[in-house]
Amino acid sequence: MIALQKVAKGVGNIEVRDVPEPSPEPGWVKIEVKAAAICGTDLHIRHDKFPYWPPVTLGHEFSGVIAELGEGVDDWQLGERVVAEPHSLACGKCWLCRTGSPQICGEKRSPGWGIDGAFAKYIVMPAHLLHRLPDSVSFDAGALVEPTCNTVHDVLERAKVQPEDIVVVMGPGPIGLLSAQVAKAGGAREVVIVGTPGDAELRLPVAEKVGIDHVLNLVETDPMEFVMDLTDGRGADLVVDCSGAQPAINACIAMVRKQGRMCQIGMTGKDDISVTWDAAIFKGIDIYFNISTSYTSWDRSISMIEKGKIDVESLITHREPIEKWEEVFDALEEQQGIKALLIP
Repeated sequence: MIALQKVAKGVGNIEVRDVPEPSPEPGWVKIEVKAAAICGTDLHIRHDKFPYWPPVTLGHEFSGVIAELGEGVDDWQLGERVVAEPHSLACGKCWLCRTGSPQICGEKRSPGWGIDGAFAKYIVMPAHLLHRLPDSVSFDAGALVEPTCNTVHDVLERAKVQPEDIVVVMGPGPIGLLSAQVAKAGGAREVVIVGTPGDAELRLPVAEKVGIDHVLNLVETDPMEFVMDLTDGRGADLVVDCSGAQPAINACIAMVRKQGRMCQIGMTGKDDISVTWDAAIFKGIDIYFNISTSYTSWDRSISMIEKGKIDVESLITHREPIEKWEEVFDALEEQQGIKALLIP
């Protein structure tokens, strides 16, 4: 079968290769991939800025149907529509796994970087990581369940959106657009999303399309002034940084109210940055750093997508065969796309 692989360490080194079809070991299933979405992680691996073990097939955001059952799998059937948590090979024994956080187990080797992923016709996954995809949710939408789960876990479960909160999201990329929708679905009174001139052509119009209350281009509207006017000078209840940019992170600290909450999702890609730490201390804010997804975020996300509370399909800008991976990766890096699907 054809697979898109990172074949060696270093910048680049990504190739479409003909590889053997995988077979499920006991307790695992073989899934025929129907759609797989490109994540920022895949782009980071392209540039050697995320851990990986080559040669490895990329891709961890996907939907598909069960094509083969491994020995001992008796609670799933052939042909079932599924998505899957990317927590393969978590040990199940450490204190993190035992307390319900296998997503940050040190032994975890997720598909797409630790084991072979979804940019191929077939992928194998542990059966206990599967979730059923309703018939009413398309495979394209199903491929975006995983990034939606990230935002549900980060914004709702950890940073805890409260009814009538004023929420500000910095960065209208895929995670920012999902975070803003999740905050609204979680009960926020008003949601503000802030972008740059580079977002004006594509991302900000999509933010308006999916119903974000206030869509700001920071060169046209001062976000600080806008938020202070909106909150009678108090500041936002929750700020969510999805950009990883130092100015945005410090703007979040400036815009949040005293004893408010800050949810940090965006990675900086740097060893260290300058942060207005004392300003955060003097405000007494709670800061939540986040990575990956929880078990509970999956069924919540699937339900929210199924019921139309979150519009994921409006984020899809590319849908191409695996062989066209390079032009799609380039488009995403040049901000000429939002979410892109590779179809085996």
